[in-house]
Amino acid sequence: MQKETVVTVISKISDRPVNLDAALVVIYGLDLGRKFDLTREETLIGRSSKADIQIDQESVSRNHAGITNTREGVRIRDLGSTNGTFINDDLVEGTCSLRNGDLVKIGRTIFKFIAGGNIEAAYHDEIYRLTTMDGLTQIYNRRYFDEQLDRELSRSRRYERVLSMVLLDIDFFKKVNDTFGHLAGDSVLKQLASTVRTKIRREDVFARYGGEEFAILLPEVALGGTRQLAEKVRRLVEKQRFEFDKQHIPVTVSVGIATLEPQHREAGDLVRTADERLYEAKSSGRNRVVG
Repeated sequence: MQKETVVTVISKISDRPVNLDAALVVIYGLDLGRKFDLTREETLIGRSSKADIQIDQESVSRNHAGITNTREGVRIRDLGSTNGTFINDDLVEGTCSLRNGDLVKIGRTIFKFIAGGNIEAAYHDEIYRLTTMDGLTQIYNRRYFDEQLDRELSRSRRYERVLSMVLLDIDFFKKVNDTFGHLAGDSVLKQLASTVRTKIRREDVFARYGGEEFAILLPEVALGGTRQLAEKVRRLVEKQRFEFDKQHIPVTVSVGIATLEPQHREAGDLVRTADERLYEAKSSGRNRVVG
């Protein structure tokens, strides 16, 4: 008796999902630097304990966003969240494709999307970048600023060149958070950094110094020029229209300035002088420059 031929149907290779090597890296928020590999065809992000990427924040919905990784590419969609999903500050409507380097904001957490052939190398590059940059504002962080201050201080003394510093603080920032919410506060910080950055020279160092405080290091700029810049920045912020969720948020800054003097033996002495003048600016009425 002739045996029947058994035919096993094998799906075509082209019909199978072809996943791209991709991941999300936390660049701002809890678990800073953590990498989430997007190896699944579907990845759920949200506050729920069942989410693949769990973000335990009030501003994050239980099922906030979903990411698909198929042969069509990596795509993200908002799942009807309360506060929305953002790519490079643009609200996600429907389904959007993710490109290498995109910044994904969910609640108060910011991820950087990385994809490509050597994802581990890209991840290590991003971790190194996190040692110098502030993930929210995309300007330098305090660690980098302090390193550059030490470097410029030595250079200033060696070549007998002037060195100045600007320290600015957002007035009544707690009131912004209390009135409009922390998402609005984060937005104000980002908008302020973008606004001030337009007035910074390439050789200057502009950094988020801590919370709502920013610092500018000005090599080879004397006190007069430093005051001019500080006043220009103060007026620029005062005139800038800060908005979040179609709401206008009035913002002003108080500014303290200092120039390296013989009695400044260490970098901390220059910072302390600028900080004392910032405190004077705030205690004498705010929205002003002292130095």
